[in-house]
Amino acid sequence: MPEVSTVDPSTGQVLATYPAADVDAVRAVLAPGQPPQPGWAARPVNKRDELVSAVGDRLREEADELAALMTAEMGKPIGEARAEVAKSATACEYYAEHGPGFLAPQQVDTGAGQRSWVGHEPLGVVLAVMPWNFPFWQVLRFAAPTLLAGNTAVLKHSPNVTGCALAIERVLRDAGVPEDVFRSIVVAEAEVPEVSRALIEDDRVAAVSLTGSERAGAAVAAAAGRAVKKSLLELGGSDPFVVLADADVELAVAGAVRSRFINSGQSCLAAKRFVVHRDVAEEFTARFAAAVTALRVGDPRDEATAVGPLARADLREGLLRQVRTSVEAGATVLTGGGPLEGPGAFFAPTVLAGVTLDMPVMAEETFGPVAAVLAVADDDEAVQAANATRYGLGASVWSADPEHALAVGRRITSGALFVNAVVASDPRLPFGGTKRSGYGRELGAAGALEFTNARTYVVGGGVPTGPATE
Repeated sequence: MPEVSTVDPSTGQVLATYPAADVDAVRAVLAPGQPPQPGWAARPVNKRDELVSAVGDRLREEADELAALMTAEMGKPIGEARAEVAKSATACEYYAEHGPGFLAPQQVDTGAGQRSWVGHEPLGVVLAVMPWNFPFWQVLRFAAPTLLAGNTAVLKHSPNVTGCALAIERVLRDAGVPEDVFRSIVVAEAEVPEVSRALIEDDRVAAVSLTGSERAGAAVAAAAGRAVKKSLLELGGSDPFVVLADADVELAVAGAVRSRFINSGQSCLAAKRFVVHRDVAEEFTARFAAAVTALRVGDPRDEATAVGPLARADLREGLLRQVRTSVEAGATVLTGGGPLEGPGAFFAPTVLAGVTLDMPVMAEETFGPVAAVLAVADDDEAVQAANATRYGLGASVWSADPEHALAVGRRITSGALFVNAVVASDPRLPFGGTKRSGYGRELGAAGALEFTNARTYVVGGGVPTGPATE
C-alpha cells in the first residue's frame, strides 16, 4: 500500500506517515450507501449556514493547535500561521452571514401573466485540488461558499500537508457537518495525476477547483474539458509592484517587504517583479535591500522569525537555479543570493538589481524569498514591463496621486489592482486571475455562485399566442 510522509522543512525530520489511497479506494469515497449531496442540498440554507458558522467557531477555538501543525508541515512562521487560521474563520463567518442573500432567488420582470426568477442551485460533488502554501485558507475559502450552496466536496490536498488536510476534515465534522459532505483523500505524489483524472472523469463528480501550478492547472483543465465539466483554476502569479516617480518611497518599501516576503515568499499573489521609475530607483533599491537584510530568518516556531524555510528542499533548489542563471546573465545580488548553511530548506532573503526581462527572475515565477528590481524610464515603460509576463493575477501601483496610479494600473492586465496597498485576498471581494494565472473567481458574491447552476424559472398562464420565437 502506498504511503505519504510529512517532513518538517526546518529540520528535515519526518513528522508522520499516512496510508495513501489508490484509484479504487478514492472512487469508494464517492459511493456511500446513500449519496450525501442531495440530502445536504435539501437542507434549508439557514441550516447549512449555521454549520458553516460553527466551522469558523471551531477554527478559532483550535487556532494554536492548527497553526502549530501548519508550521511543522510547511514551515510557515507561527504568527502568520495563526493569522491564516483566523482568516479562514473569517471566510466561514462572512459566508454564513452573507451567503444566503447571494443564493436567494432573483426575481425578474418578464411581463404580465408570468412569474420569472433565477435560482442558484448546487452542481453536486466538487473536487478540490489544493496547494501546500496556505493549507487552511485555500481550502476554507473554497469550502465555505461551496458547501453553503449545497454542494459536497472531496479534497485532494498536497501530500506534504496531509496532517492539515485531515485536520480540516475533522474540524468540519466536529462542527456538525455530516461525515460525507466533506472528505479528505490522501494520495501519494506519484498517484496524483491518475487519481485526479479518474475523479474528474467519474460521473459522480460535477466540477473541479484547483489552486496550484500552471502545469497542474493545464492537466486538470484538459481532463475537465474532455469530461465537459466546470473547472476553476487559480494558478501562479508573477505580480508587478510598480513604483512611480512621485511615490512615497518609504511607504512603498514597507509595502514591498510585506508583499514579497509573506509566507517566506511562497505566495502566488506576492509581488515578485519590482518595476521602479528611475527617478526613485536608487533610493528605493537601497532602502529595500537594507530592509530585506534586516529580516530575521530562522525557526518558524519562534515568534520573532519573519522568514522561515521553504516548504521542501526541491523548491529551494529550483529557486537557486533561477537566481544563479540570472546572476550569470548579469544581475547583481544586493543581499542574500543563496541557501543558508545548516539543516532545513532555508534560503536567504534576496534582492537582485540590474535585471532584464528575459532573466529567469523576471520571466518565470519565483516561489520563495527573492525580489528582482527593474528600473524604467517612464510610465509607458513601466506598463510594458508589468505586462511582460504570461501571468495576470494581481498588480500594485504606488504613487502620491491615486488617480495617476489608477490610470497606470488600468493598463496592466491582472485580476486585481491595488493602489498604495499590498495585494491580498479578502472574503468580501472576488479573487482570481487572467492569462496563465487561471480563470473563475473565488470569494465575494462571485465565489458564492461559482459552483451553482443559474437556473431560469418561468411560471406562465399557458401557451402564448402570436408568432413563435426561439
